[in-house]
Amino acid sequence: MNVLAYIVTMLQSGVSSLASYLAAHVLLCLVPAFFIAGAMTALIPKEAITRYLGRDAPKWVSYPAAAVGGFVLAVCSCTILPLFAGIYKKGAGLGPAITFLFVGPAINILAVSYTGVAIGMDIAVARIVLSAVFGIGIGLIMALIYRRDDQTHNADTNGGLFAQTARIKPVTVAFLALLLAALIVGTLGVDLFQDSYAEIALPLGDTAQWQAALDRLAPYDASQGQEGVSVQGVALIGLLGLIGLTAWKGLNDIYEGFNGWSWAAVTLIALTLLVAALRVTPQTEGLTVGVTGRFIGEAVVLAAVAWVAWKGLEAHQVQEWLWEMWRFVKQIFPLLVVGVFAAGMVRVLIPPVLIEAIAGQNTVWASLIGVLFGVFMYFPTLVEVPIANMFLGLGMHRGPLLAYLMADPELSIQSILITAKIIGTRKAWVYVAWVTLFSTLAGLLYGAWVDGTALWLIALYLIALIGLLAGGLWLLGRRGGRAVALAETSSY
Repeated sequence: MNVLAYIVTMLQSGVSSLASYLAAHVLLCLVPAFFIAGAMTALIPKEAITRYLGRDAPKWVSYPAAAVGGFVLAVCSCTILPLFAGIYKKGAGLGPAITFLFVGPAINILAVSYTGVAIGMDIAVARIVLSAVFGIGIGLIMALIYRRDDQTHNADTNGGLFAQTARIKPVTVAFLALLLAALIVGTLGVDLFQDSYAEIALPLGDTAQWQAALDRLAPYDASQGQEGVSVQGVALIGLLGLIGLTAWKGLNDIYEGFNGWSWAAVTLIALTLLVAALRVTPQTEGLTVGVTGRFIGEAVVLAAVAWVAWKGLEAHQVQEWLWEMWRFVKQIFPLLVVGVFAAGMVRVLIPPVLIEAIAGQNTVWASLIGVLFGVFMYFPTLVEVPIANMFLGLGMHRGPLLAYLMADPELSIQSILITAKIIGTRKAWVYVAWVTLFSTLAGLLYGAWVDGTALWLIALYLIALIGLLAGGLWLLGRRGGRAVALAETSSY
């Protein structure tokens, strides 16, 4: 293969990967997820979650609250770090703050929903459960190891943020529930949503030839994870371009009030979701458009969202929600497009045999390789998902893949440096060591389940591990408590 042909192959692979990312099922996942992330940031007071994170709060309250707070307040690793610094400086205990730091970028709504759609709901659920369990475990360990420092920190930062009593309004809960319903309707693979209940024939000529031309531009190859480009996908890409233009005019300055561009952007977003929910089939006589249950469900949910926003939210709340959503889109979406395209091109350069040899089996070494890759190759939020999908297509075992997905948001070099600046270098590197250990362990446990180990046996291993960890922490705590008591006695 000459150089020019090789470059063309790489570009085709990049285009095909990007088309897969912009396909209907991904849009139905990401657009509601961006709306949910914006609503969480705009409508949920930070104090409603963070007030439970104080060092003196009961552990059964503070650590689950930290995990939930990471889900609610954070969108990516770049967002979680300043939030982590803020709650720690305001008086959060080291343990809950560490749990917040670990869990947030791993299980935020964007990462989880995209992981489920692009790679599989099984790995998304494993990512949620193991991140939450191990995040709480890492927080408890850090709190115990540095309990004396934590006591001093608590005395220096008493009160402040954690004395707040903010509450989440019922209308906010209802609004978030409807946005979540839009996400579920758009992604749930059940016959109720997938079946067509009516068909419309559009006489647009021989659209099958259009599809054939697109197939030549971006060939379909399921073995390589390349889904090609559909006629419907081209229409959706065009709608996305229009959304970008109108949103730039209408949402950048949304705080100044709605204008025609604002209404156009919101309308186009709703239209794009509805078009993505249709089943479009190219035919020699034109296009056959199937009205699916997903289309009907999305139409109902979007109407309900509009009604609650109109009747239940104040104008400034709607403006803040749309602005936060647009901010996340500007921050993340361009990087996603570049990352997905680059991942598609890199796929051509990496021999599948190499990936299979390094991480094709569920071993400690393979999971550790996945973790170390996350340290040195930082990808912004969601970009790690197409990268992971690329490795999966090249032969990586799903166990090491999960280890990578858990470590990537936590252990990038810049994240380590910033964490060290906030809590101190020694604490930061101890945290890195525990994240490495638990991410590797998560990959091994999930990989064992993938390889056929019974779920109850995996759960038994996990319970035994938690029991051993709890016992060790209890013994360490007793020794530490005695040492502190002796030190206090000798000071008199």
